[in-house]
Amino acid sequence: MRQTRRHLLAAVAISATFASWSAQAADPIKIGVSGPFTGGSSSMGVSMRDGVKLAIDEINKNGGVLGRPLEGVYRDEEARNEVGVQVAQELINKEKVVADVGFINTGVALASQRFYQEAEIPVINNVATGTVISTQFAKERANYIFRTAASDAIQAPMIVDEAVTRRGFKKPAILADSTNYGQLGREDLEKALTAKGVKPVATEKFNIGDTDMTSQLLRAKEAGADVILTYGIGPELAQIANGMAKLGWK
Repeated sequence: MRQTRRHLLAAVAISATFASWSAQAADPIKIGVSGPFTGGSSSMGVSMRDGVKLAIDEINKNGGVLGRPLEGVYRDEEARNEVGVQVAQELINKEKVVADVGFINTGVALASQRFYQEAEIPVINNVATGTVISTQFAKERANYIFRTAASDAIQAPMIVDEAVTRRGFKKPAILADSTNYGQLGREDLEKALTAKGVKPVATEKFNIGDTDMTSQLLRAKEAGADVILTYGIGPELAQIANGMAKLGWK
């Protein structure tokens, strides 16, 4: 009887262990998805988020990963550095994500991804383009920051090549927003122009939310600019185009 009881208890223990393993195996793998789903960068953030949703749905329909479904944990960081920091800490400490994909804005990425680096949680930047994003922790023992989007070290020379080499403009002016994205992009544009032996005739700055670029454009025009090279996002770029139209600058 004792032996039978021991066998029964052992069987129950083994069954409980397997049940625990099965439950754990069925638990979803949480992936953080952080981006600006509202505000001026939301068109990029929403399209990125929807692309991630499609990918997760497709992977889950085909059995998930290691027999476990993926679960996207979506958070709106509003393209604001301080909100991005809060979102990163929540995803790491509360949601226990195993990775994060996202980041549209270079400034938010640079402010937030250090928390993932410290937690040894990989980040894949799929939109943010700042050159330093994937090298921010390059000197550390392990770098957990990756990217799929072409960096500005690639994009800025392409912009300059189009303007200077292919279209023959000789006197570019640069208008860049005041964010990390804009100012780091401006630096990459200046490097690319220098490589072509060209110096910008004017370099101007504007802030997110500015609705009148007339003063910056007038200074560029008075300096003799024959083309405007920009680093900014949609709403402000539209204001630059509107300002050029107002000045009759084609």
